[in-house]
Amino acid sequence: MAEHTIQGLMNVTMDKVRQMADANTIIGKPIKTEDGTTIIPVSRISVGVGTGGSDFDSKNAAQKDLFGGGSGAGVSIRPVAFLVIKDGLVRTIQLSDPSNSIDRALTMLPELVDKLVSLLPDKKAAKAEEADAPAPETAQ
Repeated sequence: MAEHTIQGLMNVTMDKVRQMADANTIIGKPIKTEDGTTIIPVSRISVGVGTGGSDFDSKNAAQKDLFGGGSGAGVSIRPVAFLVIKDGLVRTIQLSDPSNSIDRALTMLPELVDKLVSLLPDKKAAKAEEADAPAPETAQ
C-alpha cells in the first residue's frame, strides 16, 4: 500500500519533535565547576502534535489526487531543577515551588536521609573503642 500524503506530514512532524526533545534536553549535560562540584540541569518537556487533512473528489482525471492538509507541533521546555553533586553527596535544587506536599516531601527526602545517617552512631567506631578500653575490674 502506498504511503498516503497525511503519513508523510506526520513523519516529518514527528522527526522534528524528536530532534527538539531528546534525552539531553531533559537531563542536561553536566557542568563542572573549579571546586569539583557537578551541576546537572533537569527540565520538563511538554509536546503537542496535531495533524489533519482531507481528500477532495474531482471529476477531472488530471486533478484526481487533490489533497489538503497540514500538521504542526508545539514543544515547551521548562527548567525545573538542578542536581548538585559535591563530595559524593547529591542534592536537588528546585527552581519552582512544588504544587503539592507529596512533591515537596520527595524533594526533601535525600537531604533528610543524609541528615539521619549523620546522626546515627557509627557501630564500627563504637566497637573499636570498646576493644581498646580496659576491662572493668570485678569486686571479689
